[in-house]
Amino acid sequence: MKTILQLTGLNEQNVAPVVKGLAGLLADMQVYYSNLRGFHWNIRGAQFFVLHEQFEKMYDDMAEKIDEVAERLLQLGAKPENRFSEYLKVSDIKEQHELFSPEETLANVTETLQLLMAKERAIANAAGETSDEVTADLMIGFLSEQEKLVWMLSAYAAK
Repeated sequence: MKTILQLTGLNEQNVAPVVKGLAGLLADMQVYYSNLRGFHWNIRGAQFFVLHEQFEKMYDDMAEKIDEVAERLLQLGAKPENRFSEYLKVSDIKEQHELFSPEETLANVTETLQLLMAKERAIANAAGETSDEVTADLMIGFLSEQEKLVWMLSAYAAK
């Protein structure tokens, strides 16, 4: 029986950097998702009603993106990690527990999105070099949405 990579025409050695990038991105996204849940639950201040709702939208969106990354890893013949203990070992995003103010949470979200976008660009470039247009397209879709979100968050936080 042919492997999934043989069926798609992709080469395992060529896509190895893409798989590694996606695995790291999955860990980062899982930690970010958890942070967003905490921000949603614990936000305080005059902007509570707006940010409480927006953080929920953000973590719902991130949950969908996490699933897409995990499924893409499976399509590339890899097994996505599901243990949070392992995510924390490789994630460049740190767990947040004591951020409650709008200023702190928005700054953290913006910084996190910048990190995610940099990784997604690197993955898209690596995927493009290996003719993995599907992964490249997935990353470009994420980037399009996240760039718009960063713009909106910056406009919202402007004084």
